[in-house]
Amino acid sequence: MEKKHLSDIAIAQAADIKHINSIAAKIGLSEDDLEHYGKYKAKLPLRLINQAKIEKSNLILVTAMTPTPAGEGKTTTSIGLTEGLNKIGKKTIVVLREPSLGPVFGIKGGAAGGGYSQVIPMEDINLHFTGDFSAIEKANNLLSALLDNNIQSRSNNLNIDPRTIAWKRVMDMNDRALRQITIGLGGTANGIPREDGFNITPASEVMAILCMAVSFADLKKRLGDIFVGYTFDKQPVFARDLKAENAMAILLKDAIQPNLVQTLEGNPAIIHGGPFANIAQGTNTIIATKMGLSLADYVVTEAGFGADLGAEKFLDIKCVSAGLKPKAVVLVATIRALRHHGGAKPEEYNTPSVERVEKGFANLAKHIENIKKFGISPLVTINAFPSDTEEEVKFIQQHCEAMGVQAVVADGWADGGAGMTNLAEALVKVVEADESNFKPLYDWKSPIREKIETIAKEIYGADKVDFSKKAQLQMNKMEKLGFGEFPICMAKTQKSLSDNEFLRGRPTNFDVGVREFEFAAGAGFIIPILGQMMRMPGLPAVPASEGMSIDDDGVISGLS
Repeated sequence: MEKKHLSDIAIAQAADIKHINSIAAKIGLSEDDLEHYGKYKAKLPLRLINQAKIEKSNLILVTAMTPTPAGEGKTTTSIGLTEGLNKIGKKTIVVLREPSLGPVFGIKGGAAGGGYSQVIPMEDINLHFTGDFSAIEKANNLLSALLDNNIQSRSNNLNIDPRTIAWKRVMDMNDRALRQITIGLGGTANGIPREDGFNITPASEVMAILCMAVSFADLKKRLGDIFVGYTFDKQPVFARDLKAENAMAILLKDAIQPNLVQTLEGNPAIIHGGPFANIAQGTNTIIATKMGLSLADYVVTEAGFGADLGAEKFLDIKCVSAGLKPKAVVLVATIRALRHHGGAKPEEYNTPSVERVEKGFANLAKHIENIKKFGISPLVTINAFPSDTEEEVKFIQQHCEAMGVQAVVADGWADGGAGMTNLAEALVKVVEADESNFKPLYDWKSPIREKIETIAKEIYGADKVDFSKKAQLQMNKMEKLGFGEFPICMAKTQKSLSDNEFLRGRPTNFDVGVREFEFAAGAGFIIPILGQMMRMPGLPAVPASEGMSIDDDGVISGLS
């Protein structure tokens, strides 16, 4: 299928973008319901959330098979599906995460969709947007400043042991040089010297808290529950001990409100929150999802990376915490990803090969099986690429059918909503059949070890889980602190179902290892670290920023 040129898409964006007031009118909102950020962006006040309407609306999750480094188009599919559903007369809103500047200027690019399935204004969304990430950074770093100030203070000292501090500063940029630093140098006036470091903003617990909060009061409580370290007599210290929660909440008073923008076809889109899925929960805010369900009959949302990460966390953490029940799951597959898992090298991703697709199908099959474990039979969509062949497509459809699921070809990239109506119609049939029987994979009240083993064995396919001595000690400590009934938020590579990024397809006969733990007491989950996961990525040898430019009129190119 021939793809339209990107310059055509840019022209369409410029010509068709509508005032945000007209987008709001489509979902029954007036100008007075909005807090405007210029002509094309607005904040939605929390008073618009309607629990009675939420219970009547249909929540659709878009996830994917284990991706190639470039991703398989979950966001593009989510936006295109929204366009398709609106085309067939279903009042639909897409609810997405906000992009991080790290990937935008690094290697992965932005997160506003692609081709004719985009949210706009794309440049604004991929850059500073409405300032939510900046507010999260400031709230996070305020807590860091209060913490170091308390250590320095003689009159208001909490007796914090600087060696135990678990709280780091954040910034929204890939900067490996900041992973491990020393602060407080230069004399007593500059504070107490200690080791510190930076995480990237999407990996901040403040981001996780914003995404888990259900109200402003809940946000404040969760901020106060942030664990920062221990005293010299081994007592835990929380942000509330530093009286930090109100000041932090003040910085987040606007950031807690979801952002309303539009799709290329003029349909409403809500974008809010942006945690990564390999080290955090990987989904937009609970508030944004509930806002969408309050204003539309269908809400299409996505969860980051493959279903072993984003979907598992969406279903086991977000849905349980918020009381949400998805009506359907759309599982995105691409033939290039199947070739990848079938042994193709990157330069061979666009080379047709039924043999490689057949071998790589094992990965997709595992994800299908996994979604079914939650009581939902997924709808597979094949995100179309020009190199796809009819023979490869038929193979996937036949083998999906043998597993009791339908596979629909979709091309929202080239054709927008028109290329997604087949998928939209198939989805509506799934929803109206009302056969979803969602249930989480594990009980939050189960022991920590049991919950981790359930995820590793059932979702990843591992034989067993090895816990380091450090991890075992940390597990005991977390249970003593009263965190044993928290859900599990695995930190694992997105490149494999296993914890070894080089194991493609459907690995078997492997163990996973928990190196250590972190816990997010405010967000309310435990984070086992599998392998060498880092909360501050680095830039590639040739970062995407090198291909960007801006002219004298402020027109940006190379940002995607």
